[in-house]
Amino acid sequence: MTGQSPWWSDALADPWRDPHAPAKIVLPAPAYPPVGQVHEERGAAGDDPPRGLGPLLVMSLVTALLAGALGGTLGYVFALHQGTAGHTVLGARSSTAPALAQRAPDSLASVVKQVLPSVVTVRVANGRGFSLGSGFIASPDGYVITNDHVVEDASGTASLTFADGSTASSKLVGRDPESDIAVLKVERAGLVPVTFGDSDAIAVGDPVLAMGSPLALANTVTSGIVSAIDRTIQSGEPGGQVRYYAAIQTDAAVNHGNSGGPLVDAGGRVVGVNSVIKSIAESEEQAGNIGLAFAVPINQAKRVAQEIIDTGKARRTVIGAQLDTSYRSAAGGVRITAVDATGPAASAGLRVGDVVVRIGGRPVEEPTDLIALVRKYAPGAVVTVEYQRGSGTHQQISVTLAADAK
Repeated sequence: MTGQSPWWSDALADPWRDPHAPAKIVLPAPAYPPVGQVHEERGAAGDDPPRGLGPLLVMSLVTALLAGALGGTLGYVFALHQGTAGHTVLGARSSTAPALAQRAPDSLASVVKQVLPSVVTVRVANGRGFSLGSGFIASPDGYVITNDHVVEDASGTASLTFADGSTASSKLVGRDPESDIAVLKVERAGLVPVTFGDSDAIAVGDPVLAMGSPLALANTVTSGIVSAIDRTIQSGEPGGQVRYYAAIQTDAAVNHGNSGGPLVDAGGRVVGVNSVIKSIAESEEQAGNIGLAFAVPINQAKRVAQEIIDTGKARRTVIGAQLDTSYRSAAGGVRITAVDATGPAASAGLRVGDVVVRIGGRPVEEPTDLIALVRKYAPGAVVTVEYQRGSGTHQQISVTLAADAK
């Protein structure tokens, strides 16, 4: 080809032909004016006054500062309201937690609130300093029930401390050592007595509360169940007074100082008077709770207290028979060695040599059992006695119990 070809007329200026030739890309001019010129042109037309970027930047800065200050203030106030001031919050908010006021009316806490104001601490001065126990208000006019062993060293008065911490002096009305019940009288206005229950109606497994001042810790409440009923108890110091009663056994924690305080059922009714504990300690001074506590049934305690208030002393219920303390049989029972010719046993037809195996439906294993179970009833009560005469079969008779001649 010649240099006259139209395809090669610009060959010397073609950058793709000559790799060493300079190359550039040219863009067309924009079809709209620059941003800066728009304001100038609109201003020139008289539509808006001419403005620069300065005022807009100032306004943006002020707005940002105000927003930041407002946000910080609100966050600080919220933190203070939550009590955290920015710290981690532990637990649920109070608005989501159940209120204490929502506690069921029949809860144990409600029972305690009902009964505890009627419970007192009893202090009695003695030659060793003072003895301490518990008691409870039995009437609006100031009669207080406690244990006999709590006040046995009293000189006629005892100091009472109430649930609110106030104190008052009381006088001893009377005692019944064998049932371990005593009555005090305090002159004080506004007393609220306990509600009495029926100790014959309780059953093993029923929940109970023990209230009092164990180890001088006033207003103490412990809980448990009825472990046994009619558990026959013979208690007392060696050489001293022997006490018999068919007790309510409970596993509620009871210690020294609980004596005389109420044993209360789940309805807030007093069903017993806490009296003694069993312990593996060698001495009573070292004895402590091991889940074996015993209370005088309230039916018996209330009857004895009423007699003390009315007459100054309590009657002792008897069957009118003497028992063989050495008798033992694999079949159980206690053998009669003597009968009072005018007493209940003789009147019912019991004789010397008869073996009593049950009274009131309760088994009799030892003489203590028969004595304690008889004391449970009031004089004049009619009970069923099951006995064996010789090698014959068991027989049943009704015996009307009586008060002794003391």
